[in-house]
Parts: sequence; structure tokens; C-alpha cells
Amino acid sequence: MENKLWFRAKRFGWGWYPVTWQGWAVIVLYVGALFSGSTGMHVYDEPSSQIPFQFLSLVVVLTIFLIIICYKTGEKPAWHWGRKNDHKD
Repeated sequence: MENKLWFRAKRFGWGWYPVTWQGWAVIVLYVGALFSGSTGMHVYDEPSSQIPFQFLSLVVVLTIFLIIICYKTGEKPAWHWGRKNDHKD
């Protein structure tokens, strides 16, 4: 089986962007999990001061999982300021 990258390193800055359907599926699942987790928070009979903490903890946990997936299935992360062969002399 071919080891195809799901995420490529960004051209400017640090991070990744999806390049295959698997990468896009991970992003869709991430956004869907954030949405479903945030819409389910009003159901509980907890004080409203707990809701921002719950949402923030959900965002942190899901983002950590997203970064782990991108790191495992993508290019090595590094700070980029364009590609090396992009500048013109």
C-alpha cells in the first residue's frame, strides 16, 4: 500500500492543509465533532458558568487529536516563508 500524505505543510507559516479525501474527511469530522459537542451542552442542567469551560476543553482535546493526526499523516511541520525555489533573482 502506498504511503500517501493526507496533509501537506503550508507554504507560508506553520501547519498543514488537507490534500486527499482522507485529510478532508478528518477536517469534516473535526468540525462536526465541535458542532455536535457545542450543541449538546445546553441540554445539561449545569450552571451557565461551566459551559465556556466545557466548550474550551472540548476544543483543546479535539485540536490535540487533529494535530496528532496531521503530524502522523502529513509532512514534517516547519515554519515556511514560501518554497525555496519560489524566489526570483
